[in-house]
Amino acid sequence: MRAVTKLLSQITDNKLDLTSFAKDNGFLFAKHEVGIATQGVAIRVKPNDALSTLNKIKHKNLSSIENLAPIAIGCIPFDINQPHDFVIPRVVVGRNQNGDEWITTIDDAEPDFDLIITDTSGTPTYSVSPGVSIEHYLEAVRLTRDAVRNGDFAKAVIARDLIVSCDRPIDLTTVLLRLQNSYRSSYRYLFEGFIGASPELLISVNGTEVTSNPLAGTSRRTGDQELDKQLADQLIASTKNQLEHRIVIDMVHDTLLPWCSYLDWQPEPSIVEIGNVQHLGTEIFGRLSEPRASVLELAYALTPTPALGGHPRDEALTHIHKVEGFDRGRYGGAVGYFNASGDGCFAVSIRCAEIDNTRMQARLFAGGGIVGDSEPLSELAETDAKFQAILNAITQVD
Repeated sequence: MRAVTKLLSQITDNKLDLTSFAKDNGFLFAKHEVGIATQGVAIRVKPNDALSTLNKIKHKNLSSIENLAPIAIGCIPFDINQPHDFVIPRVVVGRNQNGDEWITTIDDAEPDFDLIITDTSGTPTYSVSPGVSIEHYLEAVRLTRDAVRNGDFAKAVIARDLIVSCDRPIDLTTVLLRLQNSYRSSYRYLFEGFIGASPELLISVNGTEVTSNPLAGTSRRTGDQELDKQLADQLIASTKNQLEHRIVIDMVHDTLLPWCSYLDWQPEPSIVEIGNVQHLGTEIFGRLSEPRASVLELAYALTPTPALGGHPRDEALTHIHKVEGFDRGRYGGAVGYFNASGDGCFAVSIRCAEIDNTRMQARLFAGGGIVGDSEPLSELAETDAKFQAILNAITQVD
């Protein structure tokens, strides 16, 4: 395979809309106006072969932007041992933080810049039903809380799913545009029917610089600034949420430290506001030592984080498998991209839905960390709030 990278202005004078370029058959990974979108598949590769395959692609960078190269894209499932692969796309377009736009094509690939016109005739009808029953979920939370109190583990995340059915195919481009309008500061993503807007950076590597921004601990937002400030203050003061957050920070720090010559983090968690919820978040940043680990290696080491799995990891995952009642698939894993040098970015795959092949049914996921002070009905309310981002994006009637 041969790849060529050019400035996008050499191809088109139209300002790039990453979301529309990805359409419903491509890949999107974007935050604010920065990110990448792809079309087509050049080759599928197994995780162990991805970096070596990228290095074998003969590449010519004709742009004025340094360090551009072909990339691989994809998802790491919650259970990293489940079969999965990555895709090296035929066409990649991107925009960096400086506003530079580029396009990389492999072999004779031709990009499609035509916008898809959505059929807006009629009003779609949606139905929403639980996957696992609410009773099952509440009992799983109770069993998990009791196991923590018994000393079996420090924390485990229990999730549940919703099934959304539609009387016509769900338009993924429209869903992405809605997420773009409402959750521009999140990592909006699409990969083979897996769609969402994640507020949580799992890992980013740029040269020797490494960054992570784990979130754990959640409360609602109401739109009333004074009330939301009170809720944020309660979140910061909550022993339960601070414990949940501390477990995640310690795990991410301890996992990254062996690969780093320098690693630091914010001394106190900050409030991260995302739509109708707010989280405790802590940025972790450092410098990788040599030989430098790839973002892919670090993503596997971190997946799943205690914010989606638990701590200690093995004990928590065994318990989740026993009580949760469904296969998470790609929910709770990671989604992102990387190049042959090992640079790239992965977000935690939350606030998401799996769209089936007919595009007429979506499976949504949400969960929360369970510790000794957790109350089942409060955890249920937290999952309801977390569902809203992707549920509204799918079922909104324009």
